[in-house]
Amino acid sequence: MPLTTHVEKHFTAGETVRDIVIGMSDGLTVPFALAAGLSGALASSGLIVTGGLAEVAAGAIAMGLGGYLAAKSDRDHYQNEKRREIQEVEEKPEQEKREVAEIFNAYGLKDEQIAPILHAFQNNHTDWVNFMMRFELGIEEPDPKRARVSAFTIAASYIVGGLIPLAPYMVLGNVRDALHLSCLVTVIALAIFGYIKGRFTGNKPFLSAVQTIIVGSLAAGVAFAIARVISAR
Repeated sequence: MPLTTHVEKHFTAGETVRDIVIGMSDGLTVPFALAAGLSGALASSGLIVTGGLAEVAAGAIAMGLGGYLAAKSDRDHYQNEKRREIQEVEEKPEQEKREVAEIFNAYGLKDEQIAPILHAFQNNHTDWVNFMMRFELGIEEPDPKRARVSAFTIAASYIVGGLIPLAPYMVLGNVRDALHLSCLVTVIALAIFGYIKGRFTGNKPFLSAVQTIIVGSLAAGVAFAIARVISAR
């Protein structure tokens, strides 16, 4: 019987998709709510666009900075835990060996099967520390570029998402017409975004689209109500 190659397909861009979801979802809802709220107080589409673009710029910077700091915090946490694990391997090797044995015992391996592994680890502290980081602490080493990539991805997604609900105000002079069109294009954008998100994350695309519309609409509705109350004062 001829051998067949087994190719496993796994989704490995979870962090990037998460960043896009964070940036795009906020970008679609917050600028929309601000523009909608201002629509009840201002008669000029130009002023609404100006205010909306200012919010998009500020929001993108804030969201990107938040993503950068979060990713950097993950990196710092990993480095601190790794230094501690290196110290424990060097100063308390017998205790660390027992911890390795306990991990493999949980998978059904016996002591005589574990002994060669412990011997190999004793001669290779780098692999030993990496093993403990992953299987004892459950911490994967973050990508060194993760903080910068996360900041850019979130900020760019926020800008793209924020320009969608503002676009009708840029092309239509009548504020009410622009508001109605903004509602329509925002819902359509939420549906498309949810569908694509579902495809990438392995969920049912149509269900993901419906969920995104509902969640996004609720968030936008609450923000819109708050913006209208504030702008009415």
